[in-house]
Amino acid sequence: MERESMEFDVVIVGGGPAGLASAIRLKQLAAENETEISVCLIEKGAEIGAHILSGAVMDPRAIAELFPNWQEEGAPLNAPVSEDRVYVFSENGASRIPNVLIPACLHNEGNYVISLGNVCRWLGSRAEELGVEIYPGFAGAEVLFDEQGAVKGVATGDMGRLHDGSAGPGFQPGIELHGKYTFFAEGCRGHLGKQVIEKFALNANADFQTYGIGLKELWEIPPEKHQLGLVVHSGGWPMQPDTYGGGFLYHLENNQVAVGFVVGLGYSNPHLSPYEEFQRYKTHPEIRKFLEGGKRIAYGARALTAGGLQSLPKLTFPGGVLVGDDAGFLNAARIKGSHCAIKSGALAAEACFGALKQERQRDELSEYPEAFKNSWLYDELYQARNFKPWMAKGFKLGSLMFGIDQLLLRGRAPWTLKHGIPDHAKLKPASECPKIDYPKPDGVLTFDRLSSVFLSSTNHEEDQPCHLQLKDAGVPISVNLAKYDAPEQRFCPAGVYEILGQDEGRPRLQINAQNCVHCKTCDIKDPTQNINWVVPQGGEGPTYPNM
Repeated sequence: MERESMEFDVVIVGGGPAGLASAIRLKQLAAENETEISVCLIEKGAEIGAHILSGAVMDPRAIAELFPNWQEEGAPLNAPVSEDRVYVFSENGASRIPNVLIPACLHNEGNYVISLGNVCRWLGSRAEELGVEIYPGFAGAEVLFDEQGAVKGVATGDMGRLHDGSAGPGFQPGIELHGKYTFFAEGCRGHLGKQVIEKFALNANADFQTYGIGLKELWEIPPEKHQLGLVVHSGGWPMQPDTYGGGFLYHLENNQVAVGFVVGLGYSNPHLSPYEEFQRYKTHPEIRKFLEGGKRIAYGARALTAGGLQSLPKLTFPGGVLVGDDAGFLNAARIKGSHCAIKSGALAAEACFGALKQERQRDELSEYPEAFKNSWLYDELYQARNFKPWMAKGFKLGSLMFGIDQLLLRGRAPWTLKHGIPDHAKLKPASECPKIDYPKPDGVLTFDRLSSVFLSSTNHEEDQPCHLQLKDAGVPISVNLAKYDAPEQRFCPAGVYEILGQDEGRPRLQINAQNCVHCKTCDIKDPTQNINWVVPQGGEGPTYPNM
């Protein structure tokens, strides 16, 4: 059965803030110029927002450029930040940093505590009103090229294939979506974006990208403990001083709080478990006091790009662009990325619209990176560029040096530090690292992985090809288990990877792909880069209601 094809001016892969902003800006420009362009956006989640997870505190600057009257138009930014608190935690204590010593990048006056999923749902409705064709439940599975080697679009994944790859009784082939330009907006470590970066060597002149994993829970807490707009950030415990990580607790509307923890994926101890570190974090007195008496209502996890300006790949290639976290537009120093994603999408859209007006197609949109270099987004990322390199040197030294960078040098230091080693290459052999004794979950404040995955409403059809592919089936035992004590059992936040049969002397790796929350951590942190995350059938994975 052959694939059908559809033709558009622009095809966008990904319904997050970057993809939606791209689509909206294209349609706005078309309306302003009284012309018609066709824009198609596909999203692998069952609905817009289903796979969106972020802290999140939003700087409204970019959304205000897209919709100057966003407040009157009902954008769901309903919890203005009312107070900032920044702490350094010890196991049972907390030292609050005076506001005068906090770099400007961590101040949140004028920002909003949000559900990014709900913001994307609102952006999606606005995009549809403008005439964007949105197809949720369709995963971009393959990059398509024309005879000259330029990207000509994408193909969505087949539906109804069985575990062995054969066509089942309900089989439907994917659809080819052809465009004059294709935008890749899949978020961190995008499946197709990764291929495009490799195909066109877009990172040849960039530092290695660095990553983190963010884990998050949504809680309903007693009204007397709730403080609308309160933003709490912390460093220190439970992380060791040489390991980058930090926690957050944000007070949204409706007596809800978002509590979460980010662990940099450049850690070296293979015994470390980001999931268990997050559970420990919630037991700290400064966090526990808000959660006790409350109820956990949602859980999720997602990797994030954190390399900053020096890790950005080339943004353009024949026929398309990278936007948002598919490129790495996140300001780790500000703990924010949604405004960067929206701005990058808008800049790319403006470059693309200009090319379409000139009746160009499938060339390089060089106007996009030029516009980026002349934008406030470039200036913001430039000032923050040394944050992760400094923090990679340890929490105390990193905090001191970045404080000097920001408070004294105002982000204009005459040097740019480098990321010299990829995250997956930083693991040490298990025999050289201390084991970490994590307490058992109590089922009240701390929880096991499977009960957490249940709250993410994750679902995959079991009788389909596994979307977590091993390049070499022997490596998980011969290398990962033998040298690193199978770290995939710990860096996965969803219990996907298990080593079975060790007691009988016949260890094997079991992949519980149905548990996968699409965080991409395994694709990033696997020490031999043997795990390749590809898209499952469209519409599957987590269904986040308010994350």
